[in-house]
Amino acid sequence: MMEENTTSEQVIKENATPEKSEVALLLREIRNWTRDIFFAALTAILIVVFVVQPVKVEGTSMQPRLLDQERIFVNKFIYHFSGIERGDIVVFWYPKDPTKSFIKRVVGLPGEMVEIRSGVVFINGKPLPEQYVTPEYFDYASCPPQKVASNTYFVLGDHRNSSNDSRHWGAVPAENVFGKAIFRYWPVSKLGLID
Repeated sequence: MMEENTTSEQVIKENATPEKSEVALLLREIRNWTRDIFFAALTAILIVVFVVQPVKVEGTSMQPRLLDQERIFVNKFIYHFSGIERGDIVVFWYPKDPTKSFIKRVVGLPGEMVEIRSGVVFINGKPLPEQYVTPEYFDYASCPPQKVASNTYFVLGDHRNSSNDSRHWGAVPAENVFGKAIFRYWPVSKLGLID
């Protein structure tokens, strides 16, 4: 009689153990996934706050490179390690109204003499090759020579005949530049690095 009870108890324990271990495994998996998701979200937040910021392009001044309503990532950290270079597409606070942000291409560096003759940009008297300005966006306007002050940058839109840029309101102070456009993520068909 005693052996039957022991056997019945063993069967019950054997049946209960797999269920408990499955529940324990499931809870451990949920805990691990929760931890991983938390750290991934925290890492993403830190990257967005300190390194990369999503930005929506508004307007047509950077056509054909960037179109109105496209979404890009701006690297906010890069200029802590390297200087702003000619050709960089930068996002900056508009000098006349710091509540607005603009996106333009850097053309003139501090200390350089910039002049525009019939649409052609001259840097220190030499024409600047600008393969990114296509004929349909070219502007034949001229701009008298002006020296780019220290700690400022002369910026132009690639769509020269529709860009509100340094030709109209002057150079951008370095402290107004908050990042370099590096990657387009929307639309998906144009996903990729921005050159």
